[in-house]
Amino acid sequence: MNFNHPEVGRLVAECIEHYESVVRGVEAEAASRDGRAYGGVIRSGKGTLVEDIAKRMLLAAWIGSGKDRGRLAFNLHKKYDIPIQPEYARNIPDAEIRGEILARIKEYKIKHGTDIHVYADKEFVLSVECKAYAENAMLKRILFDAYLLQTRFPGLRFALVQLESMLGGDYSDLPPKPRGSKPSHTLMSYMDAVDLQIITLLKGERDVKRPIHKAEFYKKLTKSGVENGIAVLAKMLPE
Repeated sequence: MNFNHPEVGRLVAECIEHYESVVRGVEAEAASRDGRAYGGVIRSGKGTLVEDIAKRMLLAAWIGSGKDRGRLAFNLHKKYDIPIQPEYARNIPDAEIRGEILARIKEYKIKHGTDIHVYADKEFVLSVECKAYAENAMLKRILFDAYLLQTRFPGLRFALVQLESMLGGDYSDLPPKPRGSKPSHTLMSYMDAVDLQIITLLKGERDVKRPIHKAEFYKKLTKSGVENGIAVLAKMLPE
């Protein structure tokens, strides 16, 4: 991974600049709305922010690995059809309901996707969830969402990019190789076929009483924090 590549350096700087601009500005924008809209502005601003940072990190990981930029593509919030499991339908005890479903089984499906779908040479290779923070109740949903996509795309890899962590363990310490937490590893043990990498960008466990969009609790996004995340993503993308 070549962090000395000028394009990579530019993308890292953009991640930091965009973070500072949004997090320092979102409080002022939210305060200008009525009370009911305040929380929504904060959540929306941070959510879109993580997607924007993650896209730049993915592009940096790709270019820094010496690959042609034109071979990488993103699709945001794309939905794929996930069909019903045929064995489930065949095992429904009620014969009438079972017959109805089996007779029209192709109609039984859901639309499903994650925040960023990453394509290399037009092949879906990596699915990325973007969160302002994640805790273990949210991790359960993220793992199941990944599992659903994996039934359609075997071999697909998954990443969670979060600003702050509430997962416990050392995720919020930003080590190059997190050991994780006991609850998170326990949840992942039930979805061990899902290859999920967790990337945290800001140091220090999230404190709900110390929101980072408040000036007194602001956390700095560092160059090393962004580069650590890029290095993880570079290993997840295909050669």
